[in-house]
Amino acid sequence: MLYFVRVAEQRSFSRAAELLGVSQPSLSRQVQLLEAEVGTHLLVRNGRGVEPTEAGQRLLGHGKALLDMADRALADVRDRGGDTVGKVVIGLPARVAQAITPSLIGRFRERFPRAAISVAEGLSAQLRESLLAERLELAVLYDPAPSPQLTFESLYREPLVLAGSPALAPRLPRSVPVAKLAQYPLVVPSPPNAIRSLLERTCRGQGVGLNVVAEVDAVGTIRELAARGQAYAVLPRSAVAGAAPQMLRMARIVEPEILNDLVLAIPAKRPGTRLAQATAELLREMDIGAVLA
Repeated sequence: MLYFVRVAEQRSFSRAAELLGVSQPSLSRQVQLLEAEVGTHLLVRNGRGVEPTEAGQRLLGHGKALLDMADRALADVRDRGGDTVGKVVIGLPARVAQAITPSLIGRFRERFPRAAISVAEGLSAQLRESLLAERLELAVLYDPAPSPQLTFESLYREPLVLAGSPALAPRLPRSVPVAKLAQYPLVVPSPPNAIRSLLERTCRGQGVGLNVVAEVDAVGTIRELAARGQAYAVLPRSAVAGAAPQMLRMARIVEPEILNDLVLAIPAKRPGTRLAQATAELLREMDIGAVLA
């Protein structure tokens, strides 16, 4: 199975043979034996190399899952025999990564000196897809869409605020009801951003239409546009709290308060290695609210 998976991934017998450290004839023979066993062709040659057939595509998915399970089983057995070793890959939204990665890696290195950690940054929607595709072992996400394949555990619930330049009219009050958000021209992230989805879901439930004048995905750029008076912004409180009052004013969004839920996401059915479980525990121990504030 390993030989077939590597050939299908590399789309080449020669590259796969080099990667595996075996001769190309031996590799071809092993794939032929597998095709004979399943009773159908798994690969077809073309001008650029080889491509999986329809049956090959199906077997490739199963093969990757089996190899991944075997790797995890071996890592788990090694872990039980002594110190926690191996490598864990986690996903963090960019703003969260910037705030907690130094502390997380410091604690990780102190607790697991023989292990390695890899942090992937991205939008919550992208990280969720990577988690489902098994490219990540765990991730921290903002308000992810439900999935039976994932379990979610809330780490921190942060209120959203309305932010704008003090020079803008109308001047922001201390708090703004959701029912009045339509009065403010907004710059917000484009779908399927978690903040945008949460905001629209809340407003839709209140029968409120938003006046979106611009869509920008980077929180820093949204904050800068709001500070320059281009529009108002709906952002997590921590994204605004560090700005100078003369540059950016914020108002609590109330009636109802909109809370951005930061969750720990873990595959529901795929058993995590001991290292992945220990890394999840590190995230639970961190006071993420205090770090983000």
